[in-house]
Amino acid sequence: MGRYILRRALLIPPTLFGVMIINFIIIQFAPGGPVEQAIAEMSGLSMSTTASISAAESMGPATSGYQGSAGLDPEIIAKLEKQFGFDRPAHERFFLMIWNYLRLDFGTSYFQDRPVLELVAERLPVSLSLGLWSLLAIYSISIPLGVAKAVRDGARFDVWTSAIVFTAYAIPGYLFAVVLIVVFAGGSYLDWFPMRGLVSDSFDQLTFPQQVGDYLWHLVLPLASLTVGGFATLTMLTKNSFLEELGKQFVLTARAKGLAENRVLFGHVFRNAMLIVIAGFPAAFIGILFTGALAIEVIFSLDGIGLLGYDAVVKRDYPIIFGTLFCFTLIGMAMRLVGDLTYVLVDPRIDFEGRGA
Repeated sequence: MGRYILRRALLIPPTLFGVMIINFIIIQFAPGGPVEQAIAEMSGLSMSTTASISAAESMGPATSGYQGSAGLDPEIIAKLEKQFGFDRPAHERFFLMIWNYLRLDFGTSYFQDRPVLELVAERLPVSLSLGLWSLLAIYSISIPLGVAKAVRDGARFDVWTSAIVFTAYAIPGYLFAVVLIVVFAGGSYLDWFPMRGLVSDSFDQLTFPQQVGDYLWHLVLPLASLTVGGFATLTMLTKNSFLEELGKQFVLTARAKGLAENRVLFGHVFRNAMLIVIAGFPAAFIGILFTGALAIEVIFSLDGIGLLGYDAVVKRDYPIIFGTLFCFTLIGMAMRLVGDLTYVLVDPRIDFEGRGA
């Protein structure tokens, strides 16, 4: 197992390098870079307005290749390029970025004027807590429901719960979040829960029990949005795993010996059936953290990594974009390795080295 871990660890650096270079190339062709953002801000225009200006400039001479730069002093544009590091060729900027990343220097945000590492460290706990709470809720619902469906396979309970599960699976989490806001957060109906944020403005003035209650109160709608979109797959996976184990010979033998049904289910079947469910926890966490939580953070204005990355994309804040991408990729690969180790811990019979992994 040690050699397998070493091989996986050695694959992390080239994988990170490949991901970064692909995204760096894509970013170079994306319109509306930070220089154009600054030009638009100086001109009092939006980026959509500069697009129409660019079309007009194509019919006549312009001061530079940037949209909306007509009438600006070329020295100002040169200063902007130097400020954002665009006075160097693309390949020099890329290798300088990689060299800084090797020293854990992710640069400084273009528009927030703060180190990227500081911003990521500040926002990461929000995303991690949201992902862990949602996974706790998903597993707490999916495993008992999946076991109950397996035991009652084909019965009315199984049919009705399947209809509910597949309906929930068909509704995107962000759409459900909008519905919850409209219905329960002061939209058109009820005003039971806050619309945005994880804590109230007066959070620091509350006692500790009140702070816990305030945090959980703000967490209800985002957590419900993530749970509804994520428990369907795990429920059906749990059910199918139990059904597969229930049909095996050792279960028939245990029942033939007169063992109680609960002892058969939870003393013999549960561990084997839960192997793929428990070992899939790291991968499920990656999915919640990197995909579902991003949209939920934007909708509920939660100051997590997802909202930070979204704002960076809108503003073309490249240091934050590449810094969050680097962190996401690194955490993702680490969690996949943890997932493989979890398989071995749950079932020691699994040997990745023996399979030539």
